[in-house]
Amino acid sequence: MQKIKLSDRQNQIIEIIDNNEPITGEAIAEKLGLTRATLRPDLAVLSMCGLIDAKPKVGYFSSNKKNKKDIFEKLSAISVLDIKSVPINVTEATSVYDAIVSLFLENVGTLFVVEDEGLKGVISRKDLLKAAMGGGDLSMIPVGIIMTRMPKIVYCLEDESLFDAAEKIIENEVDCVPVVKNLADGRLKAVGRVSKTNITKVILDISK
Repeated sequence: MQKIKLSDRQNQIIEIIDNNEPITGEAIAEKLGLTRATLRPDLAVLSMCGLIDAKPKVGYFSSNKKNKKDIFEKLSAISVLDIKSVPINVTEATSVYDAIVSLFLENVGTLFVVEDEGLKGVISRKDLLKAAMGGGDLSMIPVGIIMTRMPKIVYCLEDESLFDAAEKIIENEVDCVPVVKNLADGRLKAVGRVSKTNITKVILDISK
């Protein structure tokens, strides 16, 4: 696994917050000559990883949980394989009704659609909600109709870091990403999943 590295902009954000706390997102954006929307993913990733803190209606603060360098070094040593959960799989022919039942029984927010071990699609709570609101007999609608298919699936390879997963989750506005490995025929196999919950638990543990 490659050691993670903050982007130049992320380092600039941390420096600005250290020197001007508390400071709003708008003020940070102004100092960098960017829009607040452009900075939103960077601020979210840095907050999620415990490198900065934020309070509603106040602004951003320098993290006081622990030395930021210490937190960052620990994050760089954690791979997605260290924190992944078991993937919950269904087939393309599974009905929307059965998928909803699986979602609640397994207490997850995302299901993976597989065929002969290969990852074919991803189904989120939002996908199932849209299908339910559309009416019709949910027991007769296959999830293959509503799933997100390759190559639009956002995923992490086995050697990627927790920080990589956090960036992908934030930048693509998803709750979970599959952890995959390459099969001999070029397809991808889901060997796990990493969610915002997985990442938050790790951050809380290393920040104590």
